[in-house]
Amino acid sequence: MLVLCYPKCSTCKKALAWLEEKGISVQVRDIKEQRPTAEELSQWLRLSGLPLKRFFNTSGLQYKALGLKDRLPGMSQEEQLELLATDGMLVKRPLLVGEGFVLVGFREAEWTEKLG
Repeated sequence: MLVLCYPKCSTCKKALAWLEEKGISVQVRDIKEQRPTAEELSQWLRLSGLPLKRFFNTSGLQYKALGLKDRLPGMSQEEQLELLATDGMLVKRPLLVGEGFVLVGFREAEWTEKLG
């Protein structure tokens, strides 16, 4: 499994500690250094079954600075995926990518249900 996270993010730290506690080994990727591509995001969007808006870090500084709350509704899915791919800090984290599933953000109950 792959976890995309930002090392300074407290939620990411919690998620990684939770995984370690459960003995679940993962590959960790710094979302700022190795940001996801539009193709990866598109694939993960399909696997997640979530609306694309859930992939945006709506509480992030970049999201607010770019005025995305108002801009996103007028953008196509492709444009939104391309925008997400330009800056890892726009992406909600952590992102857990597993065999046939993707979890966005760390909700312990959801992760427990999926990973045991």
